[in-house]
Amino acid sequence: MSAGMRLYDLAGADERVRFSPYCWHTRLALAHKALSAETVAWRFTEKEAIAFSGQGKVPVLLDGEHCIHDSWQIAEYLEATYPDRPSLFGSTSEHALVRFVERWTTETLHPAIGRVIAPDLLAMLHEKDRAYFQTTREAAFGTTFAAMILARDEALATLRRVLQPLRSTLAAQPFLAGSAPNYADHVAFGAFQWARVSSPVTLLAADDTSLQAWCERMLDAYGGIARAARRAV
Repeated sequence: MSAGMRLYDLAGADERVRFSPYCWHTRLALAHKALSAETVAWRFTEKEAIAFSGQGKVPVLLDGEHCIHDSWQIAEYLEATYPDRPSLFGSTSEHALVRFVERWTTETLHPAIGRVIAPDLLAMLHEKDRAYFQTTREAAFGTTFAAMILARDEALATLRRVLQPLRSTLAAQPFLAGSAPNYADHVAFGAFQWARVSSPVTLLAADDTSLQAWCERMLDAYGGIARAARRAV
């Protein structure tokens, strides 16, 4: 266990609600490596609290004198710094494939889920974050939250089509990494955990059994840290 490790982690109005998918990448990576970190609740408008990192987003990990931001960079740091702990990536070729999963999750899966759940986040955010969140997310999606709510059924149908590569893969094996999870599972599942803790919307259809079973396995992984997470709804 690394002494004094600290993780700045995105929180809602209730600081126990930690909803960032990227922060969940890091929380699961730490659990995979059997490393512990003190988590520090951070909110969107508290840029000064992490100014020491040279940027304004979380996760930010402090490990002794080392400061690392960006969930992918944190994962690579943990892998290089703690090689005696279980590997997040496996071989060099597996590392490259995990990078593909991370890019697909960020560029395809997150936008698809965001169009379904983003309006729900307003109610769970700290009051000081709400205007910032709504302005920046409506700009990113190119539409208003009111319009997104009206189009939710269509967005949910689109999401379920986007999930087909995950669905078919997980119909053949218990985890994206095979018989046990690695960082590929962390990043993909982080998107589902984001929705789970922040929105009442059920993302998966009742007959989506392979994805549901994988989510259940990920909720129970590493002592059930994801299942135990505080939910806003």
